Amino acid sequence: MRRLGIMLILIMLLGGTIFWVITIPAAVDASTLPAYMPDLENGKTMFHAGDCASCHATPGQEDTTQLGGGLQLKSPYGVLYAPNISPDRSDGIGGWSEAQFLTALWKGTSPDGRHYFPLFPYTSYQRMKLEDVRDLFAFIEMLPAVAGKARDHEIAFPFSIRRLLGIWKHLYLDGKQFVADHAHTAQWNRGAYLVNGPAHCAECHSPRDWLSGIIVRQRFAGGPDPAGEGFVPNITQAGIGDYTVADIEEILTTGARPDKDPVGGPMAAVVRSTTQLSKDDRAAMAGYVKSLPPVVGPKPPENE
Repeated sequence: MRRLGIMLILIMLLGGTIFWVITIPAAVDASTLPAYMPDLENGKTMFHAGDCASCHATPGQEDTTQLGGGLQLKSPYGVLYAPNISPDRSDGIGGWSEAQFLTALWKGTSPDGRHYFPLFPYTSYQRMKLEDVRDLFAFIEMLPAVAGKARDHEIAFPFSIRRLLGIWKHLYLDGKQFVADHAHTAQWNRGAYLVNGPAHCAECHSPRDWLSGIIVRQRFAGGPDPAGEGFVPNITQAGIGDYTVADIEEILTTGARPDKDPVGGPMAAVVRSTTQLSKDDRAAMAGYVKSLPPVVGPKPPENE
């Protein structure tokens, strides 16, 4: 019995060590970043493509450059509050290095070495090009500094144990950037990049499994709103097959659907960002979405 007890203790220690090692939050090494001159205009494009203001702009004011955070974000594992990402050095990201910003978007790791909850869509942001992330950081650094921290998240146990997210990342964060498909046009690839990367459309428009990871085979096929409020539509040809590219582009420009009814819910906020993109970028996104093959997703409730 004594030997058995010792073996159990050793197995537990070994298991704990393995768990600790494989869940170490990853980071971008600043020494690997070459010298770079940011393109602020491109940073502005990435800011709008990523719809940063919808989550991070201070609620209750119209200036979308005031990124003081505080918006309540519901999730299956609790309530989160969007952080301050303004250039304020105490409460925002003004004290961050470029490598720390890259680490947040690509690795889902905070400057103090904690895993971010995946409501922050780093599984999509990891597809972004290095230059685009650096330009985005430079653009945000030019915006007004806003004092004040968002309140702490309200996450139930065991989801509050952030180290467990290291296992989640092994399942859903592959670390791969977008790779162009040369069988398609440059415009199609631009749309594919924007939709799958900075715009993170699949994060809302895809059903999720019991671990809150996107079900890959039903990507873009719609599903229950991650916030638990309503149903997000299928945007493959199984859902919007009667939409033309012009119809989709109109939605991204004005929010008006083909039946002239405006989009609602979170998509209304998204449109406030996509309307700031160039006509070419909206056309590229629309063309890519139209090209998505039909995928049958979860059926919405009858009253949706």
